[in-house]
Amino acid sequence: MRESGILLHLTSLPSPEGLGSLGAEARAFASFLHEAGMRIWQVLPISPTGYAESPYQSFSTFAGNPLLIDLRTLKSQGILTTDEALELPGNPDAADYPAVIAHKARFLEMAWEQSGKRLAGKVRKFRMENADWLEDFALFMAVKRHFDGISWMEWPDEGIRMREQAAMARYREMLRDQVEAQVFIQYLFFRQWFALKLFANRLGVQVFGDMPIYVAEDSADAWANPDIFQFDRARRPVRIAGVPPDYFSEDGQRWGNPLYNWEYLKRTGYAWWLRRLKAMGRVFDLTRVDHFIGFANYYSIPAGEPTARNGVWENGPGRSLFRLVREQLPDMRIVAEDLGAVNNRVRRLLDYCAYPGMKVLQFAFSGDPFNEHLPKNHAKNSVIYTGTHDNNTLLGWWARCTEQERVWALLALQVRKDEDITVAFLRAAMHSPADRAVVPMQDVLRLPEGARMNQPGTLGGNWMWRMRPGAATRRLARELRQLNEESGRLG
Repeated sequence: MRESGILLHLTSLPSPEGLGSLGAEARAFASFLHEAGMRIWQVLPISPTGYAESPYQSFSTFAGNPLLIDLRTLKSQGILTTDEALELPGNPDAADYPAVIAHKARFLEMAWEQSGKRLAGKVRKFRMENADWLEDFALFMAVKRHFDGISWMEWPDEGIRMREQAAMARYREMLRDQVEAQVFIQYLFFRQWFALKLFANRLGVQVFGDMPIYVAEDSADAWANPDIFQFDRARRPVRIAGVPPDYFSEDGQRWGNPLYNWEYLKRTGYAWWLRRLKAMGRVFDLTRVDHFIGFANYYSIPAGEPTARNGVWENGPGRSLFRLVREQLPDMRIVAEDLGAVNNRVRRLLDYCAYPGMKVLQFAFSGDPFNEHLPKNHAKNSVIYTGTHDNNTLLGWWARCTEQERVWALLALQVRKDEDITVAFLRAAMHSPADRAVVPMQDVLRLPEGARMNQPGTLGGNWMWRMRPGAATRRLARELRQLNEESGRLG
C-alpha cells in the first residue's frame, strides 16, 4: 500500500508546558494527520535525553523521557493535585531545556508524593512486567542523582560503579525512595504513551519511531551490561563509534558511543539485541533502525582520538543477527536508515533483510543520472524524504545549495518558474515510486533554516525547534489530503 506521513518529534509540538508532550496537542496532531490522509507519524527516539538533550544520547534505550509527560493530563486524572499553574512561559519557537527540566522534575516529584501510594498496585504490576530493564535504570538514575549527575564512569564509589553485589544492595536500600520515584515516573510515561498510541491507531495513524543503533556511554545500558561493549577491565571504552569525514563534516563525526562486543553478543544468541528490538516493536508500529549500515560494517575510532579522522572500518554481525530477528520477531516492522557509506556488504545485508531503505531528495541533485535519491530511481520498497531531522529545511537547503544543484533540481523536478520550490519537492516526494513518503513538518510549513532540528557535528542549539500553536490548520490538512489523493497515497 502506498502511504504517507509527517516527521514531527514530540518535543516540537506546541504546549504551554515549555516543550511538546503526550497531551492534548499530541492528540490534535494525530487528528490533523488523519484529516490530511496521512497514515504515518514519525518521531525521534522517545528515551530520556542525556548529553546536550540529544535523543540519540539517552540514559536508557528502554525508558521513556519524563520531559514528555503531560502535567495537565496528570491533573485531570487526579494524579497531580495542585492549584499551582502548570504553564511555563517562554519562547514558543524554541525549547528552554534547563527551565523545562526543573519545571517537570518539580511537578513529577509532587505527583509521586501525592499519588505514589494510591497507584502502588498498578505501579507494582508495571514494575514486574518491565523488570528486565527497569530495575537497573531506576537504580542508575537514583545513584546518578546521588552523585550530582556526573557520568557513571566518574562515580567516586568504585563498588557501585563496578556493580559489586554488596554495593548494589547498599545503594538500593539507601536510595529506596528515589528508586521507587523513578519507577513511578516511568509508569506515568508509558501510561500516557500507550494512550496516545491507541488514540492514533484508532484514527488509522501508525506511530513510526526511531531506534539509535548505539547507546550512550553515560547510560544504564552501558553500566548494567558492560560485557556487550568494547570496554577494558576498568569498564572504560577502548574504541568508540562515529562516521568518517562526509557531506556533514570534514573531520567526520566522533559520536563517542561505546562500540559493541559483537563476538560476545553472538555467543549469547544476541539476547540483549533481541530484547531491545522486541521492546521497540511494542512501543512503535514501525521502527527506523538508525545507522543500519553499522550492522554490516561499523566505523571504529580509538577512544582517545579527538576527531573521527583516524578510525577504521570493522565487520558487524551481518546476517547472523537478523536471521534470529526473522525467526524470533517475525512481526517486527523495520525501516533501515541506510544513508552514508553504503558498500556491497551493506547492500547484501539489506537485500537479505528486505527492509525498506531511505531516499532523501536533498541528496539527489549531484548531476549523476543514476543517483539513487533521484525520484526516477527510487525503489518501491523504500521511504522517500524531502529531508530528515539531520538535514536543513528545504528552504534553508535551497538558500545554501550550489547554483549547479539548483539547475539539476529544477530540471529533474520539472519546476515551473512561478512554482514554490517546497511545493515542487513535496509533490516529487508524494509522486515517488517509493511505497512510503515522509515529509518533515518544517517543510510542510515552508519554514526557513531557523527551524532546523539538528546540525550533525555541532553542539548547542539543536533539538529546540517548536511548531507554533495553530500551525496545523484544517486548510493545510485539506491541501495535503488532495496531494495524497493525487499521488495514490490516500489509502
